Amino acid sequence: MIILFGLAGSGKGTQGKALSEIFGWRALSVGQVIRDTDEYADVINNGNLIPDEDVIRLMTKQIEKSEAEGFDVILDGYPRTEYQAKWLVDHMSDKIDGAIILEVPKEELYERLSLRGRDDDKEKESIDRRFEIFEQNICSILPLLEAKNIPIKRVDGVGPIGEVTDRLVDVVKELNPDATEQNDDVNGEEIEKSYGE
Repeated sequence: MIILFGLAGSGKGTQGKALSEIFGWRALSVGQVIRDTDEYADVINNGNLIPDEDVIRLMTKQIEKSEAEGFDVILDGYPRTEYQAKWLVDHMSDKIDGAIILEVPKEELYERLSLRGRDDDKEKESIDRRFEIFEQNICSILPLLEAKNIPIKRVDGVGPIGEVTDRLVDVVKELNPDATEQNDDVNGEEIEKSYGE
């Protein structure tokens, strides 16, 4: 299991999808899982977060389903809080190969988000709130991973999407030496339609 971290617009969704196609794994985007659950639409559009217990329940169900179907997992944006991270490392640390942080300057993130056109990307105040929450939480999440000796890698998320994917592939192979490329001909045109999360 690989965890992808990054601010909104950093490319977690795009790169998670690319890596899942390359390695034959399943990308689980916490944002997509939540957006697919209608009861949380208003919370998301206001730039707020879903209760930890609900996120853990939704994501654990998806992780276990994926594993039961024989898929390794790429977690896109989960865990998002210290509470979620503590639960994950307490229950699944033996399954986590490592975490990757996609780093992109905020100026570029604003531009990417303005092009996405999602309701939760339209207000700068809402975006700034999401950035602030992420930055507060990542400071408490990383020590929990480090305490369990889970490797944390930082990857430059700036540049052509394919180049960022290549950087990530190298890091994934470093974190999980058993990872083998099953499809090195990922459709770049499809991947580049959106920067995702």
